[in-house]
Amino acid sequence: MPHAGKDILIGIDAGTSVIKAIAFDLTGRQIAAASVTNTYMTGEDGAAFQSLENTWADCARTIRDLATKVERLAQRTAALGVTGQGDGTWLVGKDDKPAGDAWLWLDARAALTVRKLSAAPGDRTRFERTGTGLSTCQQGAQLAHMASENPELLGRADIALHCKDWLYLNLTGVRATDPSEASFTFGDFRTRQYDDTVIAALGLTEKRHLLPEIIDGTQISHPLSPAAARETGLLEGTPVSLGYVDFACTALGAGIFTEGRASACSTIGSTGMHMRAMAVDDVILNAEGTGYMVVLPIPGIVAPAQSNMAATLNIDWALRMAGDLMSELGHPVSHAELVGRIEGWLAASQPGAILYHPYISEAGERGPFVNPDARAGFIGLSSGHRFPDLLRAVIEGLGMGTRDCYAAMGGMPDELRITGGAARSPSLRSVIAAAVGSPTRISSREEAGAAGAAMIAAVATGIYADMNACIAEWVTPLLGPAEAPDGTLVETYSRMFPPYLNARRALEPVWDEMARAGHVAK
Repeated sequence: MPHAGKDILIGIDAGTSVIKAIAFDLTGRQIAAASVTNTYMTGEDGAAFQSLENTWADCARTIRDLATKVERLAQRTAALGVTGQGDGTWLVGKDDKPAGDAWLWLDARAALTVRKLSAAPGDRTRFERTGTGLSTCQQGAQLAHMASENPELLGRADIALHCKDWLYLNLTGVRATDPSEASFTFGDFRTRQYDDTVIAALGLTEKRHLLPEIIDGTQISHPLSPAAARETGLLEGTPVSLGYVDFACTALGAGIFTEGRASACSTIGSTGMHMRAMAVDDVILNAEGTGYMVVLPIPGIVAPAQSNMAATLNIDWALRMAGDLMSELGHPVSHAELVGRIEGWLAASQPGAILYHPYISEAGERGPFVNPDARAGFIGLSSGHRFPDLLRAVIEGLGMGTRDCYAAMGGMPDELRITGGAARSPSLRSVIAAAVGSPTRISSREEAGAAGAAMIAAVATGIYADMNACIAEWVTPLLGPAEAPDGTLVETYSRMFPPYLNARRALEPVWDEMARAGHVAK
C-alpha cells in the first residue's frame, strides 16, 4: 500500500502525435490532465519515423506541466503507469542512447519482407503461436527487413524496444517490455513468453539478443531514477509500472472486462481497434491468419483483435477536401466548423446509398485482411449524389469496416463498448451500433488509455488486491446504459455488408495491379 499522503496515480499515454499525463485519485476519479504534441516524419519510400530523444523530452515535459495543475504532485504521487503507441521499432544502443529514429507502426517499408515471410512454410505455425497476422506495422517484420536491407542500423543497436518501453527505460533505467507486445510479436499468447519457433520463422534467431526482458507491470514496478526525477519533477524512488500496449490499456479502461464478464470494445479514433475479451481456452484462430491476439492484464484473459489502419482519418480526409474547396473559393473554414456541420450533412443524405471502403492510409490495411496496397474508394456514385452523400458513405464505411473485423473474429458481439472519437459523436455511435447490430455502451471515462496504465500501477503497488477489484471501482460505475441500435439502420446495413465484402475481395487484384504500375500513393 502507498505511504500516507500518497493519494494520486499518474497515467502516461504516449500516442503517435500527442503524449498525455493524467492524474487520478486512488479510486479512479480524474483530477487533471496535461498533454504535449509530438511530431513524426514521413518519407516517399513509405517511412514513418519519430525522434526517441524528442519523445522522452515531451513525456517529461508533460509530467512537469501536470505538476502546474495539481498541488504538490510529486509528494502526493503513489505510482506512475506508462503506456504508448503499439508496434514499431525503437532501437537503443550503447549507454541507453538511441541507435536511430524510431520506425513507427505507420511505417510501410517492410511490405516486401512481409510478403516473403507470409509466403514461407513456417508462417502458419508462427500465427498459431502468436495469434497475430504479420504486417508492416510490427516490430518482427521491421527487424527482419532491417536485417536484410539495413544491417548497419541493427549493428548499432543493443536492444529493440517499443514506445512505452523506451519511456520506461528513461523513467527507471530498466530495459524491458510487457507481455502483450512481446507475445503478439515474438511469443506465445498462452504462455505470455517469447517462443523460439516464432523468432525463427521471422528469420531473427541471430538477433534474439535484441529482445528485452518481459515484465508484468501488474506484479513488478521499478523506482523512478534520479535522472528521471530531475527531468520530470517527481520524487526519486516513486514506483513506476510498465503498462500493456495502449490499445489493451484503452480497452481495459473502457470496460472490455467488467463484473467478471468478458465483452467487446471498439476504439474508433484515428485508427480503429476492435477487441473481444475471452478466456484463453476459448480462442479459435481464423483460417486467414489475420488480426492480433492481445493478452490483457487479467490472468487467463486474452482479446482477439482486428485493427483498421485508418478510422476517423477517413472523415478527416473528407472534411479537409471540403475545407480546401471552400478556401479556394474565398470562404476559409476551420476543421471545428466542418465537424459542426456533420449532423446537418447526415440529415440531408440517404443511408446505404453508396459503398465506401475506408482504406485511406498510405500503409494500406491490416484488419481483417493485410494488404499494404489497399486503398479507399467509392462504389455506386451517380450524378445525383452530393457531398452529404459522400460524407455519409465515409462514415458508413467505418461501420462496415468494424463489422468486417468482428465477422473475422467469429460474429457480432452481444454488447459493444465504444471509446475514442466515435464515443463523443451520437451519429458515429449510431452508425457503428447499427452496422454491428449490437447494443452499445460508452464510458464517461475521458482518458481510458491513461486510466488503464494507472490501473496497472494501482494493482502493482497493492492499492487493489487484483485487477478485478480495481475494475469494480475504476470502470464499472462509469459505464452508461445500453443503447439499442436503430432497427431500420440495422436492416439497411445488413443488406449493405455482402456487397461491401464482395467488392473488397474483388478489388484486391486491382490494388495489386495499381501498385505494380506505380499508381498507389506512398
